[in-house]
Amino acid sequence: MIAKKPERLIVKFITNEASQEEIEQLTEWLKEEENQIVFKDFVQTNYAIDTALNTFDSTEVKKQLSERIKKENNVFYKRRFSSYYKYAAVLIVALGGFYFYKNSTSEQVKQNVIVPRVDEIVLQFGNGTSENIDISEEKNITDKDGNIIGKQEKNRLVYNKVLAEGELVYNTLKIPYGKKFEVQLSDGTLVHLNSGTLFKYPVQFVRNQNRQVYLTGEAYFEVSKDKSHPFTVNAQEVNVEVLGTKFNVDSYSNNPSTDVVLVEGKVSLYKEEKTNQNQVYLAPGFKGSAQKGQNEIKIEQVNTDYYTDWIKGSLVFKNASFDDIIKKLERQYNVTFINRNKTLGKEIFNARFDNEPIESVLKYFSDSYAIDYNIDKDKITIK
Repeated sequence: MIAKKPERLIVKFITNEASQEEIEQLTEWLKEEENQIVFKDFVQTNYAIDTALNTFDSTEVKKQLSERIKKENNVFYKRRFSSYYKYAAVLIVALGGFYFYKNSTSEQVKQNVIVPRVDEIVLQFGNGTSENIDISEEKNITDKDGNIIGKQEKNRLVYNKVLAEGELVYNTLKIPYGKKFEVQLSDGTLVHLNSGTLFKYPVQFVRNQNRQVYLTGEAYFEVSKDKSHPFTVNAQEVNVEVLGTKFNVDSYSNNPSTDVVLVEGKVSLYKEEKTNQNQVYLAPGFKGSAQKGQNEIKIEQVNTDYYTDWIKGSLVFKNASFDDIIKKLERQYNVTFINRNKTLGKEIFNARFDNEPIESVLKYFSDSYAIDYNIDKDKITIK
């Protein structure tokens, strides 16, 4: 199964979730007569509409489109007051009586509401104590002696740029499902932490020692260059060594492999102790994958955006099984899926969701692929 962009636009328009830009995209697509046929077939298949498509009130459709565009963006509406008629004219041809169907059945939409769990981001100190992080706060970060070593800027910790002379002191950030966080290390390296991630790092790096951090989960690194102090990410079975570069590491405990995607610069990957024989080098635009329990590291060229757009809040699925998709949805939204449809779990999808609520994602799969589900607070059961 493939989630085609026009189908996404149709579903979002039908469910009143389309933006002004998406309405324009849909109307441009519908200018082709053959696309109007595809539109009708899609709506009939997914929404059980028949002869109503041929009986409609164009004035009512124009009125509803006008209200939606005006509500979407008042500035845009004032600047291009008459433009919506262009969209209405095209959409009317394709929509027909759909609005009557939608309005008459809107009360039949599921009333179940998803209530995701809310867990706190935890900062654990080297002495074993810990505290919760409130991302609405801005405050100083202090060490055990009360010295200011950095500050919290809402959803980011920023440590002072300084090299220590003594022993390394490690802190650990625990990012729960449903949240993301950032930390700027004492060398200036910026680390974006994804949901469900555990990140252990030195409060201050020590002079004349390599920079080393530990990751379980997913993070995007923008490493500051320092030839005197190579930077190493220990991602469970795989080590990633760099001098200064940008790359993504996906190393969740329940993933079958650790994946490293290089965006900029150069990195070397190796397992266990580094030798001249066991290092694998990545160039920008390539991914290195190491299956857990195996020594081989495989390399392939990829579109790096697929692996880094999570930083912007997007979810991108390329040739992903439904089981893998719901695994990521659990992390993104802090919900639990129970999939009773084992056949569906192996189906392959391509899809993209940009900062959309979990309800919209589920609605899309339900409307596009007839996937049925029940909701009980933070638990979603696929039938």
